[in-house]
Amino acid sequence: MVKIRNLCKKYGNFPVLRGLSMDINDGDVYGFLGRNGCGKTTTMNIIADIIPKDSGEIVLGDGKPITIGYLPESPMIYGYMTAREYLEYIAACCKYSGDIPSRVNEVLDIVGLMPAADRRSKGFSRGMTQRLGMGAAIIGKPDLLIFDEPTSALDPQGRAEVIHIINRLKSMGCTIVLSTHILSDVERVANRIGIMNGGVLAEEGDLRELLRKHGGDVVTLAVRGLTQETKIKLLSVDFARAELTDEGIFRFGSDNAEETMRRLTRLLADGNIVAESLSIGTATLEEVFGKVVG
Repeated sequence: MVKIRNLCKKYGNFPVLRGLSMDINDGDVYGFLGRNGCGKTTTMNIIADIIPKDSGEIVLGDGKPITIGYLPESPMIYGYMTAREYLEYIAACCKYSGDIPSRVNEVLDIVGLMPAADRRSKGFSRGMTQRLGMGAAIIGKPDLLIFDEPTSALDPQGRAEVIHIINRLKSMGCTIVLSTHILSDVERVANRIGIMNGGVLAEEGDLRELLRKHGGDVVTLAVRGLTQETKIKLLSVDFARAELTDEGIFRFGSDNAEETMRRLTRLLADGNIVAESLSIGTATLEEVFGKVVG
């Protein structure tokens, strides 16, 4: 769907993109991550042809023309319009060739705004405004969707509603580039991840592969009545990467969680250490992100 090679962009004398290369495949929900100012929005604006690149190559849709739906971080909605009127207006601007009223009803249903379809949008909450912006992005049935911080500044319910919409679009086969700082949201929807650092792509790949590559399996241990002696003993094990994440909560990173579990169980028994819980899981995307960007 999108192939980028050696993309460069400067603002004045400051190079934001320093040879970025990345691949977004058909049907991907691509989690596009990085620190503030690393060039994510610049990259998305170049893909959407909002700003020009300085150099490099972008191939969209195997060289064939594609359409793009773009949701900026803070969508501007005409408050005097109802949700229905606004989507009809955007559909006309996109020169949507199908039945516009029917498509508007379909989109209102997808973004969960049918009950508010005929209300003026100036009274919408932040979450409703964001969902209307998503509706505007998808109204023309674009080949590629770009969502820049779609859950930014939303409360937990608003975030959950947006994530539900993205999952629904994912089930419909949409290709989505998703940029957000809320990494737990990315884990809930993305299948591929790209992490920018220093103007280039520092890491890219399947989400589960990256979690395993950078974090491996993780054994979590909760200890009852933690003493300083027990703390030192657990943090000094030589068979796993140990850290104390909270009072009495230890995480052990390992490439073999079952072996780590066996050796921990033996250590607990030999040291008369009481475990409240002991479980196997995987690293989080936040941990992977921290390792990649430092």
